[in-house]
Amino acid sequence: MTAIPFLANFRNSIFGCFLLVCTGSVVAQTTRDLPASAYQLIAVKVTGSQRYKPEEVVAATGLQIGQTVHEDDFKAAARLLGDSGAFRDVAFSFNFSAKGTKVEFQVQDSPDFVPVQFENLVWFSDGDLAAKLHARVPLFDGELPVHGDLASQLSLSLQALLIEEKVEGRADYMRVSAEGGPTQAFDFSVTGPHIIIHDALFPDADPAMLPRLQTAARELKGKEYSRNAIRAESEKAFLRFYLQRGYLKATLGDPEAKVVTSDADETQVDVIFHPNPGPQYKLTELAISGNKVVPTDALRRLVHAQIGEPVNLIELENDLTALQRLYGAHGYMAVAFKTTREVDDKVLSVKYALAVSEGDVYTMGDLDIQGLDSHTTAQMQTDWALRGGDTYNSDYPRQFAAQAEKKLGEWNITIHESVNPKDKTVDVTLRFDPKS
Repeated sequence: MTAIPFLANFRNSIFGCFLLVCTGSVVAQTTRDLPASAYQLIAVKVTGSQRYKPEEVVAATGLQIGQTVHEDDFKAAARLLGDSGAFRDVAFSFNFSAKGTKVEFQVQDSPDFVPVQFENLVWFSDGDLAAKLHARVPLFDGELPVHGDLASQLSLSLQALLIEEKVEGRADYMRVSAEGGPTQAFDFSVTGPHIIIHDALFPDADPAMLPRLQTAARELKGKEYSRNAIRAESEKAFLRFYLQRGYLKATLGDPEAKVVTSDADETQVDVIFHPNPGPQYKLTELAISGNKVVPTDALRRLVHAQIGEPVNLIELENDLTALQRLYGAHGYMAVAFKTTREVDDKVLSVKYALAVSEGDVYTMGDLDIQGLDSHTTAQMQTDWALRGGDTYNSDYPRQFAAQAEKKLGEWNITIHESVNPKDKTVDVTLRFDPKS
């Protein structure tokens, strides 16, 4: 018996909709003589995707082998694929025969995918959550297309998982992007449950490092669980211990949450970190260049790093601040330092080069004293030793504030320096506020 072919195409327009265009036609032949079995789906084929396996796309169509199908079923399936945003082109062709119906979908992957982040889904491990969501949303592979409704599908599936786990909360997501920029990620979270950090654990940490990590981790206990916030906190609180000891490529990995107790009012979790220190690097060279005003020996004395010892990145950053203060004390308020490093992974060594751009000398501009009565303000202005046109000294305002506090008593003194690159001056504001 002759097959009846059909070809149709769904193309994603710039407005995100899909247009049905018939590029072939049904053969002019009646289907009256075909048995009912001709409309039973016996094969679904997918071609064209480099991102997905054929069976994943087939699952996303909603079609089932053995079901009775007609042309409208294939149109609906093509729309499902197109509306997801995972494909920018979807076409299909099919044919009927006495043995059954075969359909083939030709797809072209969308180029715009971004990562997915899970903020506080503490009831699932990352692997388990990814597997459960993939089973419900076959086109989810850890990333989502920027356009289309696949993100909404994932949110609905996440809500269903929460209901199954008897978690009273609302699953939702937001797009993550820089201000005015394109979408960089999708951040999924649950709103409602009160999730508190019970403890922070470091099961793989070096025993010599563990006491320091545990001490720093006390700050996390009792806080609301937020994966992004914990990630930022851990970078600041824990990673520094490794960077202080020459582990230049140390990483902490993503924190994991393990539920300790959970009820209708509160869920307590342990946060688990898996630090990977990597190799330890030692300093073999520190070169300083570009300095003319301050001798190299004077600069080198302020840098604590020693040749042959592990590099302490935290200390090096503090030393750069000390160098900036040294130059500021001589009026060089626009001094800049550029550090470059050359890492040798074979011998685990690192060379540092520090380039100094000294800039121009700045002078004292205006002095503004706020918060005191007129008599005391006049006295403070008289006591201020830097006059307009004098070479500025960035250490002087701190010295002056310390003396003023001794003289006046209980005051909080805030110092604000306004550096004016155009006329090379520095205006100083001293704000006096009574201590509570």
